[in-house]
Amino acid sequence: MRKIIFAVCVMFAFAGGAFAQSGGLNLRSQAALILDTQHGRILYTKNPDTVMPIASITKLMTAIVVLDAKLPLGEEIMIEAADIDVLKNTRSRLRVGASLTRQELLRLALMSSENRAAAALGRAYPGGIRAFVVAMNDKAFELGMGNSYFVDSTGLNRANVSTARDLAKLVDAAEDYHIIREFSTTTAHAVEFEDDDRSLRFTNSNRLVHSGSWDIGISKTGFLSEAGRCLVMQAKITGRPVIIVLLDSAGKNTRIGDANRIKKWMETGLTRKVRG
Repeated sequence: MRKIIFAVCVMFAFAGGAFAQSGGLNLRSQAALILDTQHGRILYTKNPDTVMPIASITKLMTAIVVLDAKLPLGEEIMIEAADIDVLKNTRSRLRVGASLTRQELLRLALMSSENRAAAALGRAYPGGIRAFVVAMNDKAFELGMGNSYFVDSTGLNRANVSTARDLAKLVDAAEDYHIIREFSTTTAHAVEFEDDDRSLRFTNSNRLVHSGSWDIGISKTGFLSEAGRCLVMQAKITGRPVIIVLLDSAGKNTRIGDANRIKKWMETGLTRKVRG
């Protein structure tokens, strides 16, 4: 089914910009794509094949590779010094020496975009991070993501690149994993640390999952200075399942504003002007 959907998408690849104009949708993200997955129809594109950094959207691929390997989710993994971000010097609430299950690390990586969690997942893969990155790129090839390339499990390296069209394929694939659906849309989660009775509360990095007006099945945010603010989602709008990809949004709230513009555009029936 997925191959059929994206074969149809290619047919409409060059019409997407015209769709946007006729439909009256004006997004501020530098690249975007809206896919009606039920009918395999692209409703909107903007620079869909421009290759650009994707920041923490990378973590969706990280989760897929971990789950495909069928590694024990209950296995304890210790946060090590190797998991510290020395590239962007981002902060983390997971201190070196703390132990969490692979399941907890997956939840934190998907829900709150925790970088040390994602780094630990890659490091604990059989063969280490090098083998993990190979598996990421092999999976991208398998999914037909021909303009994508991965170099780490966190997305902190700007060399993790993709396109809006490729990321629609990634979100579509991620929807097959119930753990990704659940963890990426968890609004908040408290992590218990048995060694010192600590408890830390983490929240979802996409505030739209907290909104009762959205029906979101998959969610992932990303941010790097080189990538701008990014957002990918699978959601139902007016009962229609759609995949939304927004890349390189300037300004803290632009990606959220674009998502809400898309929702309003679909709810007011402007997509009826789209022909294809």
